[in-house]
Amino acid sequence: MQKDKEHLNKLKPLVNNHQQWGDFSEYLDFVIAQQHRAIEQSDSTIAIHRAQGAIYQLRRLKLLRDEVLKKVD
Repeated sequence: MQKDKEHLNKLKPLVNNHQQWGDFSEYLDFVIAQQHRAIEQSDSTIAIHRAQGAIYQLRRLKLLRDEVLKKVD
């Protein structure tokens, strides 16, 4: 648990910088949109599942700010 808090603490400068976080979040939205297009255009269930997994992880990254601020403070 202490290691988790140490890692999250190192991310505080990123999540506290509104410009950087905004740019990062915008990039995540862009990549999520790419994954949605991959799902729409794919005829392979494996590729669809990979894109779904990528979207899941990207959305988790979008929640990182809340997690860092909640657990570190």
